[in-house]
Amino acid sequence: MEAAALSVDRRIIVQFLADELKVSAIQDYCPNGLQVEGAAQVSSIVSGVTASQALIDMAIELKADTLLVHHGYFWRGEDAVITGLKRNRIKKLLAHDINLLAYHLPLDLHPEVGNNAQLGRVLGFTPTDRFGEHGLGWLGTLADPEVATAGQLADYVEKVLGRKPLLVGDPFLPVGMVGWCSGAAQDMIADAVNAGASIYLSGEISEQTVHEARENGIAYLACGHHATERYGIQALGNLLAEKYGVRHTFIDIDNPA
Repeated sequence: MEAAALSVDRRIIVQFLADELKVSAIQDYCPNGLQVEGAAQVSSIVSGVTASQALIDMAIELKADTLLVHHGYFWRGEDAVITGLKRNRIKKLLAHDINLLAYHLPLDLHPEVGNNAQLGRVLGFTPTDRFGEHGLGWLGTLADPEVATAGQLADYVEKVLGRKPLLVGDPFLPVGMVGWCSGAAQDMIADAVNAGASIYLSGEISEQTVHEARENGIAYLACGHHATERYGIQALGNLLAEKYGVRHTFIDIDNPA
């Protein structure tokens, strides 16, 4: 029989995450922490990549009091009015007294539960260094004799992540040092090259990414923004469950992008 979840003051959870993720030290494109206030006590957390309507509906179905996400709301430059889908999402959260906790760059950067730390762990990379601003990018190796070329690495990534990556570059390029950074970090190719990577792996791809990869003589794998950012938020939710005894459920809302 499953043990009953404990109940913890929301302020304790929010402060712990602020300290653990070093929120105040990182400039971001959105507010990190409590974005929508709900229940004062936290006992049941649902985590997911993005605070979409589908994820909110699942949280309501599971009677969660807190939604923990990587992509929340109130991004820099977006329209500040609360209308349309934003109104519908926030209305549901408020109506069901659900807290929305969102952590963007602080979650990408964390050395243990962060998106890049967890992506490297899932893919079996051995980290050797970090690169780019704040050390956002990671560098490492893959000790697998069956994954010797960029093409084989692409097949391996597809098997692990469940999404076929787009490979730019020579599929026969030997796998040496691999650089990776989840999400929309395709513009960090130059940083990866300067750090010594022969292959760079991220989530998205832009038109110029193709030229940069070709002209730098490296292979680039676009593995999906969502697919590369599913693991940090799970690890963060699990950390809260272990530390405070609250219930945690990760919900993967399928997204091919």
